[in-house]
Amino acid sequence: MPATSNTRKTVRRGVAAAAALPLLIGALASCGYGSQAQKDDAGTSAAPAADAKKLSASEVRIGYFPNLTHATALVGIQEGLIAKELGGTAIKPQTFNAGPSEIEALGGGSLDIGFIGPSPSINGYVKSKSTNLRIVSGSASGGVKLVVNPDKIKTLDDVKGKKIATPQKGNTQDVAFLNWISEKGWKVDPESGKGDVSVVRTDNKVTPDAFKQGSIDGAWVPEPTASKLVADGGSVLLDETGLWPDKKFVITNVIVSQKFLKEHADVVEAVLRGTVKTNEWINANPDKAKASANAALKALGGKELEPSVIDPAWKSILVTDDPLAATLKTESDWAVKAGLIEQPDLAGIYDLTLLNKVLGAAGKPEVSDAGLGAK
Repeated sequence: MPATSNTRKTVRRGVAAAAALPLLIGALASCGYGSQAQKDDAGTSAAPAADAKKLSASEVRIGYFPNLTHATALVGIQEGLIAKELGGTAIKPQTFNAGPSEIEALGGGSLDIGFIGPSPSINGYVKSKSTNLRIVSGSASGGVKLVVNPDKIKTLDDVKGKKIATPQKGNTQDVAFLNWISEKGWKVDPESGKGDVSVVRTDNKVTPDAFKQGSIDGAWVPEPTASKLVADGGSVLLDETGLWPDKKFVITNVIVSQKFLKEHADVVEAVLRGTVKTNEWINANPDKAKASANAALKALGGKELEPSVIDPAWKSILVTDDPLAATLKTESDWAVKAGLIEQPDLAGIYDLTLLNKVLGAAGKPEVSDAGLGAK
């Protein structure tokens, strides 16, 4: 699909895309650098001015991960860029480290809008029989790398016979790695991970220790895990970005509850104005945005990323309004090809009407839903 003018170059990278369905929903931990879902300990955003005009909802509950691939949410909330567009409607932020938990919150009515990877988006949509969510915008592309022990693996062919970690069976990186293995002509059982390559499903927060201890020889992982492994002596053997047309693929989407979209379209539109302006600010101010994202991570988790990790990770992430819908379909097809899922019906998973309205008002070109839009 064509690149758009708002799809700019800077923040390049961090976590997850492809598809795993109902069967795998319990095992999908999307792109978080951790494993559990939690309420945001940092509290709510600043209260709106007393005289600010409220939209059709007094508040909007927004979920996201404390992860660089969710830079739009981290920076947009930290800098007040989303709140500014909402006027008197307050933001109630919640953070999650697992895709299924965020989907459950959205489906259960405790969350209105979420930033999330493609796999849990597809999962939630299919499991609910197309009644739960819509993808209303893109957020980020890139940020996934194959990092290896350079003493054991020097070429791509050396990966055969080695132990390579992915975050979870059927998650975005797992599907992409299985597809890459298949294209090399090697065989791996998708359920057990055994074969010409040993695919070791390992939580991202455990992967660096496993790498240092030598229990894995490398990992196909999102940022900042990839840069953490490099800081620990690993070498980037392959950047997944290079495998995609135009070097772009979806890692983070913006989703919304179908009920909330129907009842509060004005609020959703305001949030999208905020995300579009946030992405524009990030791309125009990469260093300030990186510092803002790190400050947000510190506020949420009590610890910021070291320069040796955040600097390369940030460069590999591209924030974008474009959902890169065609790449989501490709990732879904890979999961089917790998034998992890049956062919899903993704018709109607996108509704880009409000995003394209916002982009048009900003003088930017519309983006495509690749034929998967709501009718």
